[in-house]
Amino acid sequence: MTSLSSRRARRMQNDINVVPYIDVMLVLLVIFMVTAPMITPGQIELPSVGTASEVPVQPLEVQIDAQGALSMRLREGGASFRPVDSANLLAEVRAAATPDTPVVISADGKVPYESVMKVMDQLRNGGISKLGLLVNQNAPGGRQ
Repeated sequence: MTSLSSRRARRMQNDINVVPYIDVMLVLLVIFMVTAPMITPGQIELPSVGTASEVPVQPLEVQIDAQGALSMRLREGGASFRPVDSANLLAEVRAAATPDTPVVISADGKVPYESVMKVMDQLRNGGISKLGLLVNQNAPGGRQ
């Protein structure tokens, strides 16, 4: 009879002792609570359209109208747009601009985004490094 009662006393339990895990969790919580106020958050200063500085060199503007036709001009007083074929765009831009001349793309609001990105990719792949988008700062209903 003693052998039968000793078997029951040595039976394995299916319980997990979670007390050590709770202790570790509380220690980590205290460590994070103490160190969190000491960490300084990174500050990012984003440029805004309204406070953009004046460009020292007059940029070359590539315009895409509502029908998708391309034209270009130097942004200086009295310059007018001249039509450009999309196949000759890169050659025309290189002929009209120096390596220091920035190129800006202006597009009608009805032009699909894909068309603007194709022109931008064509110029970027052609070696034009100073490339940007022209925005209308005084658009009605737009954010300033």
